[in-house]
Amino acid sequence: MTTVLLDPTIVLTAGILVAVIVLVGAALRAWQGWLELKRSELERVPAGRGGSEEGSGLGTARIELADLKERIRKLEAIASGVEL
Repeated sequence: MTTVLLDPTIVLTAGILVAVIVLVGAALRAWQGWLELKRSELERVPAGRGGSEEGSGLGTARIELADLKERIRKLEAIASGVEL
C-alpha cells in the first residue's frame, strides 16, 4: 500500500499541481497589484490637474482647429494658383 503513495507518477503529478497553484497565485497577486496601480493613477490624475485642464484642453483644440483652417486656406490658394 505504501508503494502506491510513493509512486513516481503520483509524486510528479502532485509536485506539478503544487507548482501550478503557486504560479497561478503569484500571477493573481501581480494582476491585483497592477489593477491597484492603475486605480491609483486614475484617482490621482483628476486631483492633480484640477479644473484648469478642461479649459486648457479646449484652448489647445481651438488652436489646432485654427491651424487646420489656416492650412486649408493655404492649400486652396495653391490649388487656385494664387500666391500668398
